[in-house]
Amino acid sequence: NMVVEMTSLQGIMGREYALLSGEDPAVALAIGEHYLPRSAGDSVPTSVLGTVLALADRADSLAGLFSVGMAPTGSADPYGLRRAAAGIVQILLEKQIDVSLRGVITKALAQLPETPPDGTLDRVLSFVAGRLEVALRDMGLAYDVVAAALAERGDNPSLALRAAQQLAAWITRDDWGYLLDNYARCVRITRNEPRFELLPDNLVEDAEKALYQALVTAELQVSAASADAGGSGVDQLMAAFVPMVPAIQSFFDKVLVMSQDEVLREARLALLQRVAALATGIVDLGRLEGF
Repeated sequence: NMVVEMTSLQGIMGREYALLSGEDPAVALAIGEHYLPRSAGDSVPTSVLGTVLALADRADSLAGLFSVGMAPTGSADPYGLRRAAAGIVQILLEKQIDVSLRGVITKALAQLPETPPDGTLDRVLSFVAGRLEVALRDMGLAYDVVAAALAERGDNPSLALRAAQQLAAWITRDDWGYLLDNYARCVRITRNEPRFELLPDNLVEDAEKALYQALVTAELQVSAASADAGGSGVDQLMAAFVPMVPAIQSFFDKVLVMSQDEVLREARLALLQRVAALATGIVDLGRLEGF
């Protein structure tokens, strides 16, 4: 009745009643915190248990209501699902929690008493991704930087934020246009080609052999799993790519990619496909302006 009369006491009254009932203070705190954040700009839970409950509650609401066809339509959102999705995003970003949204929503869907309709998982993920995009843009990150980060890291909001921030820093460099253009050349010429296996023995020109060696060196430094607790993989990717640029330029200056010889042509395309694939799982540079 207290909460019905004064909705701002939601969680607060639960916490107080739990304490008066003799519950563990950690349990009482979690009861109060699991409603946080109540709205944009509100504080997020401070305790681990409160954080887990806040995420689980919102994931359950999204999974259950999307499963029964009660997703928001237009401006109508009677069950506060936009707020729930935004709350998940805010908690993960502010607390820098690395977690897979797909994993979280999959677990939430698995708890439902009925099997959800096909496509429910993807619809929920797309909905949350929309809130994540808004949150990143509200931080002042450019739309193309956000798009590039979300394309490869959107399943993990905290990782997506770090990727966007690192990419935004690289874009301010004086040589950024030069770096992006050389990467883009490798992507554009291979974009509509089938996938070829790279056979190093079929590389015959010095320039293509040099690019292959530069690629091998870069691949040892870069992978989608190379993000550490404070990174995203973007810095590792670009730091490895910068030394490759002279070899890329020399390759395009001295080597005819579309050779009439099928073996040579496929070997060269395969080499460029591997260069283009360096960013896979880290960031989609093709989403950037000027690509």
